[in-house]
Amino acid sequence: MRNYLIILFLVIAVGASYGQGSKGYELSLEEAISFALDSNYTAINSRREIAKAIKLKWETTASGLPQLNAGINYQNNIKQPVTLIPGEFTGGEPGTFVPVVFGVPQVVSATATLEQLIFDGSYLVGLQAAKAFLDYSENADEKTQLEIRKGVINAYSSVLLAQELVDIFQKNKNTLEKNLFEIRTTFENGLAEEEDVEQLEITLLEVETQLSNATRTKEVSMQMFKVALGIDIDESVTLTQNLDDLTQQNISLDIMDTALNVEENIDYKIAYNFTEQRSLELKLEKSRALPTLNAFVNYATQANSNDFTFFETDQRWFQSSILGVSMNIPIMSSGLRGARTQQARIALDQAQTQLKETTQNIRLEYATALNTYQFRLENYQNSKKNLALAERIEVKNQVKFSEGIASSFDLRQAQTQLYTAQQQYFQSMLNVINAKTELETVLNTPQLKN
Repeated sequence: MRNYLIILFLVIAVGASYGQGSKGYELSLEEAISFALDSNYTAINSRREIAKAIKLKWETTASGLPQLNAGINYQNNIKQPVTLIPGEFTGGEPGTFVPVVFGVPQVVSATATLEQLIFDGSYLVGLQAAKAFLDYSENADEKTQLEIRKGVINAYSSVLLAQELVDIFQKNKNTLEKNLFEIRTTFENGLAEEEDVEQLEITLLEVETQLSNATRTKEVSMQMFKVALGIDIDESVTLTQNLDDLTQQNISLDIMDTALNVEENIDYKIAYNFTEQRSLELKLEKSRALPTLNAFVNYATQANSNDFTFFETDQRWFQSSILGVSMNIPIMSSGLRGARTQQARIALDQAQTQLKETTQNIRLEYATALNTYQFRLENYQNSKKNLALAERIEVKNQVKFSEGIASSFDLRQAQTQLYTAQQQYFQSMLNVINAKTELETVLNTPQLKN
């Protein structure tokens, strides 16, 4: 009985924990954007790029700070070298040589060297370049966030669009099945033609095909949305907004009056960073013609012995120390530095030209985005009116057909026109949302940079 209770408890605990882990997510659009900015795979790596840039900046800074290195060297001359000296040095005959072994077989030495850079023009430029690269990484992260925001909005809206299409196709299918049942009954009673039945069957088949496609599209759109969020595609996600509410939120006439500030555009910031980097590369090449000055202090100790006695207390150690300053003065490079400097100058001119081109492209992009947004708003309003008209026409033809005034062909034409108007209306809603997002991205109005 005790074992049974333990097993029952474990089953309940595992079931509860599984239920908690599979609760899924319920997200509004803004919640989805915030979630993706934190968890999207590209966003995670973008933040890592900033972390790398910070470490690179410190690496550059540290290269000009004091550097301390130490070393220990042990040598055991298994067979010591022999040196020949003139024999007369030891009282021998002139012209003869005496073999002599200098030193002892075993030597241990320990050294420590402290080095300090006093002046190097390239180091100063390197510090500025590291700061510029960090600025570039932060701006690249901001662009990544804007792209993620735009992608999440598009994915969120696409799921809503697919859901609306599934619902409307299902509704149309139910209506057609009812109409088909009625017309078949009428045909069987000899009060309708077979063509009337066939026309509705054709329309029903088309709607069933569209429903199947919309259902599959909804599934794929949801998976794309989950990838944009940075979660597993098997997770459960519920969207708490509908397409109509989202469209109304994105109908804003005020944004069309927002003036373009080119310097706030993220593409301009990145192009400007690129120009700064090229300018620093030119300064770097110029700095290579300046002298460099370094200082160092060295301390060493050495012990010599015939046997390995270096850990004994009576072992004698001999100390030495050196303080020095070294200067390297570039004098002639046979045109090497000049060629590199000219290359850097040309690269800077290219970057400045690209900055001008980017400025013009941003203005063009803004004009295009503004025009597109205005067109999408007008198209949405027209699609809404067209849908209302198509609904009224379809209802009238339904009545006429039931009364025998209109043919099945007329009814099918009205139904097809209605289904097309429905799809165009929902698509126009998605287009409004995406056009507004594109305009906001050009203006950089979200201000997502932390």
